[in-house]
Amino acid sequence: MEGETPDAATGDRPGETERNRRWAATMAGHGADGVTLAHHDSRSTTGAALPAQGFDRQAREELEAAQLAPGATRSTGAGNRERGEEPDPWRTCFERDRDRILHAPSFRRLAGKTQVFVFPDDHQRTRLTHALEVAQVAVGIARACRLNVALTEAIALGHDCGHGPGGHASEDALTPYVDGGFDHAPWGADVSLASLNLCDETLDGIRNHSWSRPAPSTPEGEVVSWADRIAYVCHDFEDAVRSGIVTPAALPPVVRERCGDRRGRQLGTFIDAMVSTILATGRIGMADAQAEALAAFRASNYEHIYLRPSSVTQGEAVVGVLQALVEHFGDRPHLIPGTGPADTGLSGGEPGAVHAAVAYVAGMTDRFAFSQAVVLLGWDPAKLPVGIGVNGRF
Repeated sequence: MEGETPDAATGDRPGETERNRRWAATMAGHGADGVTLAHHDSRSTTGAALPAQGFDRQAREELEAAQLAPGATRSTGAGNRERGEEPDPWRTCFERDRDRILHAPSFRRLAGKTQVFVFPDDHQRTRLTHALEVAQVAVGIARACRLNVALTEAIALGHDCGHGPGGHASEDALTPYVDGGFDHAPWGADVSLASLNLCDETLDGIRNHSWSRPAPSTPEGEVVSWADRIAYVCHDFEDAVRSGIVTPAALPPVVRERCGDRRGRQLGTFIDAMVSTILATGRIGMADAQAEALAAFRASNYEHIYLRPSSVTQGEAVVGVLQALVEHFGDRPHLIPGTGPADTGLSGGEPGAVHAAVAYVAGMTDRFAFSQAVVLLGWDPAKLPVGIGVNGRF
């Protein structure tokens, strides 16, 4: 610990172990001919010194121009952004978007937000693991079809950053406070990720990934729309089986016959169907036989998982908590970090204060939102969704 005196005889600090000493010994790396290396026995090389420009952004843009499908989206300089920027020397504009999303607080907070199960256990999906699985499916399709992989991945990673705590029930909770209703897709693009100054194509894909929205303007955005549905249909069923909510027997016969009863085969079937359809027709879709199975799978999930009585009850609890929080912070915007009178001049109850309250509450994780309800509002922990307040702890 800082300030502790090393042992006079050995030089060791209290609690220091041999493993600690070995780790500390690597602080400076290992020198070799003016280059610091990570490992004392490092011997890997690229085979030869690369040209001075390396594989920079312009080189990759040229590769895209030559190798991507005719309708794929090309990266161009700094990209089409609301606020102009200088191009990055190494990353394409969409690679830059992907990296910005990965480091965004709204992306990290997905780890604490509901996918299907409020406050999930160790093996159930969160919004974060869902986003990663969507990215894997979408990138697999995009790469095979010669679409822009970086744009596809950026859209996939960012597509759910607008979700509130407690899953889709948060949209019901927050809708009364937002003109036109609260929809996590445009909210993610226009509010949650607005500060990142992402490319228009990335924001468009995020804003319109839901099937109820207008079609995305790029093929990469449409691929993510399909990948989202493919991923959640398969993994939500797997989570529900592991949780004892349903049994494998609940799988619709058409799914079992055409896609099997295991997630890996189901994903493979749907991905293969999309790739073969896109390559054969040029359209971003899925052959009717597999699309029928996907639709039946989703309908079954709705009946047995999403709309099961306990899920509806959980949703009602989520709505009550989130609306109470919006009312609380909408009347007291000075309690919202960065939105007090000294920062924005907002006063309680005005439209700007309510919008700020919605943005604050929508950004909360499950744990934080429900703990705030108990601490600030005196909410009865027994009335929280099951799994949130365990023995009064959060």
